[in-house]
Formats: sequence, structure tokens, C-alpha cells
Amino acid sequence: MNIPLKDRNMSASRSLAGKVSLVTGSTSGIGLGIARALAGAGSAVVLNGFGAAAEIARTKDEIAAEHGVKVSYSPADMTRPEAISEMMAAIVAEHDRLDVLVNNAGIQYVAPLDQFPIEKWDAILSINLSSAFHTMRLALPAMRRNKFGRIINIASAHGLVASPFKAAYVAAKHGIVGLTKVAALETRGRHHLQCDLPGLRLHPAGRGTDRRPGQGARDFARAGYP
Repeated sequence: MNIPLKDRNMSASRSLAGKVSLVTGSTSGIGLGIARALAGAGSAVVLNGFGAAAEIARTKDEIAAEHGVKVSYSPADMTRPEAISEMMAAIVAEHDRLDVLVNNAGIQYVAPLDQFPIEKWDAILSINLSSAFHTMRLALPAMRRNKFGRIINIASAHGLVASPFKAAYVAAKHGIVGLTKVAALETRGRHHLQCDLPGLRLHPAGRGTDRRPGQGARDFARAGYP
């Protein structure tokens, strides 16, 4: 089904005005592009990720000034379920809602399967897959309460196919696709869930090429999802 796109000036459409969005792994790369796109659609945005405090503060101020929305930051470590729980509780406590959740946090490590470090396997599965499970389970109650919710899980070509030397990354991305399908079935008719599958591009977890950062979020907002 083809959905007519609205004007490409998302700041004018403001289709997400009054909403609150969390983008994990959003201090750089794809995540930051998505956060900017959501802010451009009028949503308040919560950034998350690692980086220099001064640079993150500048980014927050820049997005807020450009789009006239509230921008905050959570340093939650996505390998720690308790840190994720604290982040989610703080967002709901401050805004009394969470409307859009984008699970983008991810890391990469390359090694042959029989030489893959156990600690790297555990870290990649924690950040690339388990963190999405935790944010989703904690976001759904607020979305149900407000009768609105959009969950976008950033997968990859590696959610569909494999590459050598990327055992943990491929396993996690296949898991993300499966997790999103389960959530879509469980919330069918009540919330719109979308699994975005961008190709490879230049970003901190790997190297390659893809469409512009945030393109999926721009398409999502332009499609007129209120």
C-alpha cells in the first residue's frame, strides 16, 4: 500500500507535536539523524548514548533551538537492565508519556566464530538485542495508557542474511527482527510497530554506505502518523 507523503518540510507539518520520543544510541550516526528527524516533526526527544559531555550538551542545545522542542539526555548504560529501567521510569515521570521508542543502540566486533571473545559476544547481545527487549517491555504500559505508541527497532541487512566473522552481530539482528514480529502480533490493532531494515552505512558500529541518517524516521513522520 502506497501512502502519500506530506510536504518534505517536516518542521512545517509537525506531525509529532506533543509527543515524546526516546532514541537509544543517539549521540552520533544513525541514532542522531533519527533524533533530529523526530524533533523536526515536533516531538520532544530523549537522547541516549556515550560521548563527551560538552559535545552532547551542544547537540542538545542545537536540536532544541533548531526545532523548538524539549531535548534531554540519559546516559543509561544499555548493557545494564537496571539502568534501562531507571531511564524509562524517569522519562515517564517527567513527561507522563512515551510515544515513540527507537531502539538503535548497537556495537560491532569481528572475529572468526571459534576465536570470538565471550565478553564481546555477551556485550553485543546485551546492547544490540536485550536492551531493546527491556525498553519495549517498559514502554508498552505508558503507550497503552495513552492509547498511542510507535516502536521502531533498527535492524540491518544482517537481520536477514549472514556475513562471516560477525556471529554476535548477525545473531542479534536476526533476534531484533523476530522480537519486533512478536511485539507487532501482541499489540496488533492497538499500536503501530515498525521494523526498519536500513542497509550498511558509515556509522560507529561498522563501515559501508546507506541512505541518509534518520531517513526512516523522516518517512515515518511524513506518512502522517499522528
